[in-house]
Amino acid sequence: MGLFDDDFYSTKVSRRASRTARKEEFGFSRRSRKWSSARIALVSSLSSSVAVVLLFGAFYGGGALPAALSSKPASGVVQTLDPLERPIAASAKVRPAVVSIINEQSMSFGLGGASEQGQQGGVLREAGVGSGVIIDKRDGKAIIITNFHVIDKAASVKAVLVNGERREAKVVGKDQITDLAVLEIDAKGIDTVAEIGDSSTLQAAEYVIAIGNPLGLGDSVSSGIISKTKQTVPVSLNQDGFYDWETEVIQINASINQGNSGGPLIDLDGRVVGINSMKIADFGVEGIGFAIPINTAMPIIEQLLEQGYVPRPYLGVYTLDLEQYWEQKALSESFGGGSGQAEAEDGSGASSGEEPQAPSAELEPGIADLQLPDEVYDGVIVLEATGPAGEAGLAFNDVIVKLDGKAIGSTMELRKYLYQQKKIGDKIEITYYRGGKLHDVTLKLGDKGNEE
Repeated sequence: MGLFDDDFYSTKVSRRASRTARKEEFGFSRRSRKWSSARIALVSSLSSSVAVVLLFGAFYGGGALPAALSSKPASGVVQTLDPLERPIAASAKVRPAVVSIINEQSMSFGLGGASEQGQQGGVLREAGVGSGVIIDKRDGKAIIITNFHVIDKAASVKAVLVNGERREAKVVGKDQITDLAVLEIDAKGIDTVAEIGDSSTLQAAEYVIAIGNPLGLGDSVSSGIISKTKQTVPVSLNQDGFYDWETEVIQINASINQGNSGGPLIDLDGRVVGINSMKIADFGVEGIGFAIPINTAMPIIEQLLEQGYVPRPYLGVYTLDLEQYWEQKALSESFGGGSGQAEAEDGSGASSGEEPQAPSAELEPGIADLQLPDEVYDGVIVLEATGPAGEAGLAFNDVIVKLDGKAIGSTMELRKYLYQQKKIGDKIEITYYRGGKLHDVTLKLGDKGNEE
């Protein structure tokens, strides 16, 4: 028995009080008990419906109620969430700005083969086909980005619009190191320019689309994913089999074939994130293509538009890697021959026509008589010194081993140090061997553009 007789203070509730409380709570007597279950079911059903609506809105509508339940009427355009529609919309957005680029070169049919532009008897013939993308309109001209190798050695360049119209294109500027070139055509009737994106935000496995003119078959679209956002690829600027530069590119598995070069790589918002450049064409290799990141390309494009070239520090030496020299010497001793390819420090190479023809290593008898300490295996042999290097006294058979105290083992390392660490007008200290003795000389770097 409790301390008090009234139930109010007792923890024990009488049956009578319990029955009375239930009647007051639900508002009906025992005779209406069968309706209690129906009402409870109704309340539960409504609660569940509201919960489903709220969850659906949280996942698909950013937490907002659907338009049917909103207090305000829906307005504006409803965008589709169908992922299959996005590539179609992105491609349609950019394709009017994509052009085919035709490289025409002067050819003759005499014994001399291909003739130089302007020589009598030369006929312009289509020598290559690539792609390009219109990125801007300025002063009545449409600006086109493409690859250097697409228009290299061209006597005339044509741009073919998406409607099939051909227009004369002028080469505004080109740069072999980055494999980029800028063209301009008459902007009359051109209404679409491509939107530039941000390649720094790309992620591996992101869906991308490559647009271009593969194999000269006309406007074409291929798609894939980004395999790697930053891939360093060695390249041979002179296509002589020796790697003399490294470029940082986007690796993709979208099909990049001959003719796709220079076309845009776009994201699903239809923005240009890269310029299709090259692929690995080898037996057993599939789905490895490369594009120049648009964030890398645009500063180069602006320089080409303003100056027609990319200003870079100029040393003025043609070189041969010491490693190649040792290989050639070994071959010469074994088979009585050998061959070499001179490399220009500026990246143009002896065969580009931008520099005087450098002497071939195999034709220089003195190169076989290098006098070097036994521990020296890496460096670059000077085959010819012009510009700042010639004025500073560097000469044939000098072996450069250091720049500003940093060891240099190849032409690629020499070029990368100049272009990435130095500026036009900077002073540079060169350490080299001559006649077996170590020497140092300091010179002021020039501007390669002034030499052209």
